[in-house]
Amino acid sequence: MESRPSKVGQDRDRISALPDDLLLGILERLSLHEAVRAGAVSTRWRHLPHQLSRVDLDVDDFQGRAPLESMDAFAGAVCRLLDCKCDCNSRRSVKTLGLRFHLSAPNLSSIGRAVEDTVSRGQTECLEFDVIPPTSDSDLTAVGRTELGQQFMSFSHACPIAFRWLTDLWLTSLDLGDADLPSLMGACDKLQHLSLTSCRFGWHSALEIDVPNSAIQSLEFVRCSCMRIELVSLPKLTHLMCESWNSENAPLRLSYVPQLRSVILCSHAGVGQAPFALSECLTTDVTSLSQLHLNFSCQMIWIKPEHPKLLTPIFRNLKDLWLWHIFPECDLNWTLFILEAAPALQMFILSRARHSCVKTSEFSAEKANVVWEPSKDLKHLNLRLLVMIGFEEEDKATNYIRFVMERAVGLRGIMLCGSKTCEACDAIDLESPTRYEADKACRRRIKERLTHGSSSSVKIINCDRDGNELVISNLIDEVLKGHSCWWSDSV
Repeated sequence: MESRPSKVGQDRDRISALPDDLLLGILERLSLHEAVRAGAVSTRWRHLPHQLSRVDLDVDDFQGRAPLESMDAFAGAVCRLLDCKCDCNSRRSVKTLGLRFHLSAPNLSSIGRAVEDTVSRGQTECLEFDVIPPTSDSDLTAVGRTELGQQFMSFSHACPIAFRWLTDLWLTSLDLGDADLPSLMGACDKLQHLSLTSCRFGWHSALEIDVPNSAIQSLEFVRCSCMRIELVSLPKLTHLMCESWNSENAPLRLSYVPQLRSVILCSHAGVGQAPFALSECLTTDVTSLSQLHLNFSCQMIWIKPEHPKLLTPIFRNLKDLWLWHIFPECDLNWTLFILEAAPALQMFILSRARHSCVKTSEFSAEKANVVWEPSKDLKHLNLRLLVMIGFEEEDKATNYIRFVMERAVGLRGIMLCGSKTCEACDAIDLESPTRYEADKACRRRIKERLTHGSSSSVKIINCDRDGNELVISNLIDEVLKGHSCWWSDSV
């Protein structure tokens, strides 16, 4: 890129004397707002914001206006920054373009044209749309959600080139028809990540997604409303998250997802929720699963134990298992049916949480103990690390850990971590100043009970109650890599 020499008598500072490519390198390390301000204070820098290879614009940066006025200003900024008619812009390539905006019919056509002019040059590697409602979710009516959904689909039909180049899409608070989402996914040739939050697809209908030519790798549903999500064919999907569903039965069913590696299911159970079997969701077509996260939000356990033989075809490649926020009164033996069904499992993290600040809602399902008797001949060869977060000094916890120590013959380490700090709980716990020492003594007693009379060589580490998450993560990496230098009595 040719440099623009400084004119005599102006812009004589050394930085402005640098060539354009170096100045652009400086600007691209700033936020877009700062880069534009830098360009506005100097004639030498003025043309540079139009040559940035990354452009990120957020409608929230145009605050202090009504939603329509904010979108007018946002659309104007998009058109100016993406203007390809500028003399200095002839060789410009926008490699990353991210836009976060409201659905405002008067502005969508100008935004679409500017984006299509940019991506048509063929050098855009990442195009991101984050579509948010003009008002808070609670202020939206059913009619408003439907209108927003219709506006968005009209926008996608009117700008097919832009959507063909789209790589990342976030949608919030839209009502979409049964065929809208599969149609959209089929039209977005390059779409890799799709996230839907508070979107509705019909309370009494299943959302069926059958897009065998889709490039989608990551799919997220958060507080979405439909009877069930059925992924019939998504051949490149590797990550799936489903959070806070309203289905009374299994919230999803997976069919042809041959590359699926990670599944996250997170929800508290509502009054009508019935426990379901994992085999109802993760069919035998799911064979590459290596990570599974289940978060119960300290409420009813919404999965029911089933015979490990039914799950082994699905879990045979499972390496990492996270069971989050099990309510502390619940028995723990039921978790062993997953351990038995996953012969390749290496890391097992189990989290228990007791929050005195949380009041059970009248709409929550009743908590009930889960009963399961593990096989008498259970023997696991590959489990290397067991992490228990939020343990308490009780027979239930220590007996469970000793059982795993005895049956997991390849186990290298057990990590006992305190509960993550909750400011609300601390505020109402009058004994919180002494709780740290009590927790520390408790963990030492548990360690003594676990090692007493045992010939196991498993190392046990006690982490502080407020153990740093990065430290814990590093310790997990160390033990899974087989290093021995990390062992100490406490962290």
